[in-house]
Amino acid sequence: MNWTVPRIWEGGDVWILGGGPSVTKQFDIPDEVVQAVKAGTSPLSVYSKYMKPIHNKHVIGINVVFLIGDWMDMVFFGDGGFFQRYKEQLAVWKGLKVCCHADVENQPWVKFIEKNRQHAKGISPRPDRVSWNGNSGAAAISVAANAGAKRIFLLGFDMALGADQYQHFHNVYNRGPIVREDQLAKLHFEIHLLGFPQIKEDAKKMGIEIINVSPTSEIQEFRKVSLKEII
Repeated sequence: MNWTVPRIWEGGDVWILGGGPSVTKQFDIPDEVVQAVKAGTSPLSVYSKYMKPIHNKHVIGINVVFLIGDWMDMVFFGDGGFFQRYKEQLAVWKGLKVCCHADVENQPWVKFIEKNRQHAKGISPRPDRVSWNGNSGAAAISVAANAGAKRIFLLGFDMALGADQYQHFHNVYNRGPIVREDQLAKLHFEIHLLGFPQIKEDAKKMGIEIINVSPTSEIQEFRKVSLKEII
């Protein structure tokens, strides 16, 4: 059964925590901690204590970000393969599990929300649909907006590699540094960026402010700030 997003965050702020490499710098996570996570000798949950400034916020974690802690309200994902890999951990995680991949439609403990084919880019005007925009992070903006958010903060929406050539602030997917041309060709940052002009337009119509807390982000549609400026 399809889920319709309820107005659970009416008039409030919602933070969407993506996987971009700028996240650890915004939270001043020590480099030795980051390197231990990337090496696989420390779990993602070691980042949690550094993220206390948003523990009391409404937070949507994208994909594997949910492993940082159950203080997040929701995990959103659009990848059926991700679900198969992490379904045991997802099943016991305390927050809302929301997905727009058809393979997960019949899981009773996952809130399935269909992709809006008529409004594929931007923010879905229907609370029972998401505008996919080519990636889970941008799709989660539809969920936040239809939950009633008046301000949406994007963290880790870099759409670019970090200085050490890692795509994420972790190495849970075991991809390591992205250095070869064939690896770069699979990243599709240029495709992921395509939905943001329409997201900006839809947000303006809905009276929603979107703030990009990823100062080095390739997304140019929203005001960029550092976490210190906001918290």
